[in-house]
Amino acid sequence: MSDPRIIVALDYPAAAPALALASRLAPELCRLKVGKELFTAAGPSLVEQLVASGFEIFLDLKFHDIPSTVAKAVTAAANLGVWMVNVHASGGSGMMRAADEARRASRPALLVTAVTVLTSLNQADLEEIGWTRPLPDQVLHLAGLAHSSGLDGVVCSAREAAAVRERFQDRLLRVTPGIRMAAPASGDDQRRVMTPEAALGAGSNHLVIGRPITGAEDPAAALLAIARRIDQYEGGAQ
Repeated sequence: MSDPRIIVALDYPAAAPALALASRLAPELCRLKVGKELFTAAGPSLVEQLVASGFEIFLDLKFHDIPSTVAKAVTAAANLGVWMVNVHASGGSGMMRAADEARRASRPALLVTAVTVLTSLNQADLEEIGWTRPLPDQVLHLAGLAHSSGLDGVVCSAREAAAVRERFQDRLLRVTPGIRMAAPASGDDQRRVMTPEAALGAGSNHLVIGRPITGAEDPAAALLAIARRIDQYEGGAQ
């Protein structure tokens, strides 16, 4: 099976528009992300429909709870047949080890990644909640906890992907939201963003892309255009 770089964010309030968009996209060009809003509205049955239609699914629920609860949630995700699920690294190594153990006991092929610092946050936001390290150092610290806990990768902004790649090489996947086709417009709720080419150059493995595809007049054409941009960049970089 192909290993597409693009993960399309299905940030919809209901199942119908998500399924309508999925029907226009090609599984060989992308994976799909189901987050809190859509999962809360449509539930596990939507995920099962998307899996049955041939897509690999990133279940983006960012589990953050006591270890036993997170372990049970990871087991439930594994039973849905998703490709990847994530937890919050700030839940600590005990919680992340429980997630890893649950994955190994239920479906070892399931990828478990850890959110480091949300792409909507900046240094002032971290200081407000009491995180005193510089933001890049905080990302690396949490990535280190994820690695030592047995997880497969991290979710971080593309701005920190290079440092994570340098520190951990191929031992941690880098999944990066906040991908924009050009410089972000004012009012964008993502603060730490990059273009696909810049993110790949920085060391991203998988690019989470929402509005540039879901908000396009022709989402299938937009997806194909971005996939070609990635192919051209990677071809030139070799």
